[in-house]
Amino acid sequence: MDTSYPREERPPSKRGSPPAAPAPRDHLVWAIFNTLYMNFCCLGFVALAFAVKARDRKVSGDVEAARHFSSKARCYNALATAGSVVLPLLLGALIVTGVIHLSKLAQESVGFFTYQFSGSDDEDQ
Repeated sequence: MDTSYPREERPPSKRGSPPAAPAPRDHLVWAIFNTLYMNFCCLGFVALAFAVKARDRKVSGDVEAARHFSSKARCYNALATAGSVVLPLLLGALIVTGVIHLSKLAQESVGFFTYQFSGSDDEDQ
């Protein structure tokens, strides 16, 4: 039971148009991070440019253009992050497998490169 005083009588709210769609995200912080730390093939800088365009369009009220630029910024940010994370992992995996292969090859070829001296020289006599 509501005992607050004074009571305000509110008329029931009318059901009007649905609430407006939320403004698109501009992904600016992610783009700044990619530009500063993970700038693979300048994709972080391209993502930053689209994120700034998305923020400008959002501030000016052009929601459709802001959504378009936001989508491009998200795509370039994902590419920059994936390229900066996947490529070093792939390079590290190639180095590790190369070292393992070379060590096995060296162990197998030890017998080929060692020259055994025998006690009998039948060929010399």
